[in-house]
Amino acid sequence: MSVRTASAIAVVAGVVTTLLPLSATAASAADEQALLRTEMSTPVPSGPLSRGGATETFELTVKNPSGKALKYNPWMIAQQSGPSPLQKDDIVFKVDALDAPATKYMVGQQDGGWQGMFYPASGSGVQSGFDIPANGKMTWKVTVGLGANYPTNDGDFRFTASSLSSTVDPKAMGSHLFKVDPQIKLGRLKTWFKQVSSGKDGQEQRAYLNLNYQATGDGAFAEGLATSLILTHPGQEKADFRLQALIDGRWQDLKFDDGQYELPVIPKGFGAGSGVRTQELRLSLGKDTKLKKKTTITMEARIRLANGGNTYPFEDSSVQFPLAPITEPTPAVTPSAPPAKTPSGTTKVEPASATSSSAVAAGNTNLTTTTGSATGSLASTGSDSAMGLYAGLAAALVALGAAAAWLGARRRRATTA
Repeated sequence: MSVRTASAIAVVAGVVTTLLPLSATAASAADEQALLRTEMSTPVPSGPLSRGGATETFELTVKNPSGKALKYNPWMIAQQSGPSPLQKDDIVFKVDALDAPATKYMVGQQDGGWQGMFYPASGSGVQSGFDIPANGKMTWKVTVGLGANYPTNDGDFRFTASSLSSTVDPKAMGSHLFKVDPQIKLGRLKTWFKQVSSGKDGQEQRAYLNLNYQATGDGAFAEGLATSLILTHPGQEKADFRLQALIDGRWQDLKFDDGQYELPVIPKGFGAGSGVRTQELRLSLGKDTKLKKKTTITMEARIRLANGGNTYPFEDSSVQFPLAPITEPTPAVTPSAPPAKTPSGTTKVEPASATSSSAVAAGNTNLTTTTGSATGSLASTGSDSAMGLYAGLAAALVALGAAAAWLGARRRRATTA
């Protein structure tokens, strides 16, 4: 339900939220006081109103059929047909006392609605009101017309005579439907969100959304349209929202003020001919967020007139979507080399000294070795770190064999001699 629809329901019901009774007993007492009757005569001259054109007048009579005096706080409610809220000067309003005390009048905009009010000239304002005597009445002449800037996308409006003090019987409220010339095809302002994507975007977790606007019917908004965005989430943890909008081709941070973010104003003249207007948005959580896991976020858009005295939201939309905090990059792990294994069945040989190794290596430059692994596969051949060790071992065996041959030859010579 839109803000505007909710306000309309309250108006039709003739209820002023700020004056609602606080208990069933108080409500019952208020019902007993709602006995006044308001009557509106046929406006003169009769016919439709035009923007900036002639005004019409009618007599407003307030009757009190009860046996005691009742307070009357005049409250003339204008409910327009069409999407644009009314500014104060969109309707011409004037009140003159006929059979009533001298009167002053004014226009108010409680909850964004157009409201004509009047009160005793000797009083302190609209709350002072008129005391309608028991079985008595009072009468005023009311003048109504259209201001030159009455919205072109609004049509006829209904005028209802109620009371701020809730003393008028809801079933006995006088009203009149004022026709507006020229007649138009009525439309509305539609707004809706579309979630484009949600997930990891580089290091950040982002949600991308589009907020769409579309006007239907004849005419256009006479004022620019302003939009406030409100973000909420379950719980009390700090969210540290980072909300950006695509403006003039680049992502720009939206200013956060008084609990909401403000989008650029849609210029006046927005109507059906403008087509669908799309505002691209993206949202992430900053590094100061206390949200540690994926959370459901609610984004609400509230639309209002950007200028004039009536800036109360009249249209709203909302969407829910998941959002996760920033994910830190996972550090790369460098695998360590496995330790060298000594083949089973071999004897570990201590390395020879640098001198002997060098000498052996110098005399065996063409020596290569081949070793087998436990699986039967061949190891690499060629000059490696084990070359000097095996070369030294081979040289030692050669030398040992030569020594043994020399000893054998010497024994043979000794025996022969």
